[in-house]
Amino acid sequence: MRDFAEPIQALHRRLDDAARYLNLDVLRARLAELTTEVEKPDLWDDGDHAKAVNMEYGRVSGDVQLVEGLQARLDDAATLYEMAVEEGDESQEGEIADAVAALERELAALELRSLFSGDYDENDAVCEVHAGEGGTDAQDWAEMMLRMYQRWAERRGFSVEIEEVTEGQEAGILSATFIVKGRYAYGLLSAERGVHRLYRISPFDSQARRQTSYGAVDVVPFIEDAGDEVKIDEKDLRIDLYRSSGAGGQHVNVTDSAVRITHLPTGLVSSCQNERSQLQNKTRAMQVLVAKLAQRQREERRAELAALSGPQGRVSRQGSFIRGYVLAPYQLVKDERTGVETGNVQNVLDGDIDQFMEAWLQWRREAEGASSW
Repeated sequence: MRDFAEPIQALHRRLDDAARYLNLDVLRARLAELTTEVEKPDLWDDGDHAKAVNMEYGRVSGDVQLVEGLQARLDDAATLYEMAVEEGDESQEGEIADAVAALERELAALELRSLFSGDYDENDAVCEVHAGEGGTDAQDWAEMMLRMYQRWAERRGFSVEIEEVTEGQEAGILSATFIVKGRYAYGLLSAERGVHRLYRISPFDSQARRQTSYGAVDVVPFIEDAGDEVKIDEKDLRIDLYRSSGAGGQHVNVTDSAVRITHLPTGLVSSCQNERSQLQNKTRAMQVLVAKLAQRQREERRAELAALSGPQGRVSRQGSFIRGYVLAPYQLVKDERTGVETGNVQNVLDGDIDQFMEAWLQWRREAEGASSW
């Protein structure tokens, strides 16, 4: 019989740590309060409040059940191992090994939660992809990036709502705005904010020359109601209506229902063409604009604090792009901030980017720890 004593003890320690950083005792107390709340007969008299309560109840009960479920399975595995050792029953080794391996995988996923330190990391994410330098190749690259994030969201069970797409002149797209919905979507996608560089043999060059293309990603947290955080004067807005077109989604129509809102003092722009009506497009475009303005205010506050505390260095070691994707003459994707790299470029383009996100979250935590010394 293989010795499982140390792996099981290590799992117990990791699970105890998880219970601490998730504040399991606080979650249990909050779950009791929410259970009382959701059982009130008049809960749905206020629909918005009821929706918020039910969403929180789902998150909190899910977290409590997850930790308690892992604890129960770990206890079962430990008991099975002890009995097998006492009885000299080696036939249980495979079952114990499978249970320990599964628990290690699930705990690793749970431990990722400890890296989310931002106030809005649990939120949905408003994302924008823009083609940069590189002409048609850059527009094609922007479309490839959009697909990469859609595939990534599918892998994680998140949903994607494409709000607006501006098609390229010959191929690809000039830009796209989309919302990724799922717990910790913003915390994960924050890792993607910045410039992404592609180096490949151009499919649009008759002489098959190598081409460098750039695409930019911006990500802000989506907040259903940010009215308390951002105040907007209607006089500061310019609202333009235009005809929906392109790959906006199944509800796109050919009337002048698409809406573009410009915040004149800052120049921030938000567009939506994917909803069924002009009013719905305006509402969603305003939500996205508010999210952008809220993020801008947060960044301005951080910049003020940074100016007081002194320079913190560049986000990227190279200073110009956060990640490079090389398709020729060799295959490589490398993150310039963390140094994480892989030669399986196709998997990355198919949405396998968690390793880059997780490494960035670790890097961010280390940077935050260093800046607090």
